[in-house]
Amino acid sequence: MSRIGKKPITIPSGVEVKVIDAKVLVKGPLGQLEWTLNPGIQVQVADGIVALTRESDSVKLRALHGLTRAEISNQIVGVKDGYQRDLEVMGVGYRAQIQGDDLSLSVGYAHPVSLKLPQGVKATVDKQTLITLKGIDKRVVSQIAAQIRELKIPDVYKHKGIKYAGEELRKKAGKAGKK
Repeated sequence: MSRIGKKPITIPSGVEVKVIDAKVLVKGPLGQLEWTLNPGIQVQVADGIVALTRESDSVKLRALHGLTRAEISNQIVGVKDGYQRDLEVMGVGYRAQIQGDDLSLSVGYAHPVSLKLPQGVKATVDKQTLITLKGIDKRVVSQIAAQIRELKIPDVYKHKGIKYAGEELRKKAGKAGKK
């Protein structure tokens, strides 16, 4: 069996997990999420524990077993506590600001770049250089953070760009030049 897939998930107080047809509904104080089960994966909820099983040992089902367990676990944490991802904007004149539901970034291009935030993700900007993304779905929060970072990947020579908070960047030396 999958090492991750066979681990049971404990349901914390305040969170409710239901299996309806081929969907797992997770409801908590911050909201509700759902996951569609793949054929061959079964979920049982009993006594505050979620257990997953699979029909066979095919390669596809073994992979989906662990994936489904991880996704349901992430959803339980998301509706209970939520997820947060922090980004830093580095560079002279680089800044970020919130305009309605959009995040506007001035990151060295001739025009500001505007990015529409998806439903369920809230962004705050502190000191025009720190972006905080919050939401209940780990996949969506991480994906939008990756899209923001991709707008201006940090430069290894000048350290200009958008990086994750706490990300260590190695600065490269430039060319030595003629003497």
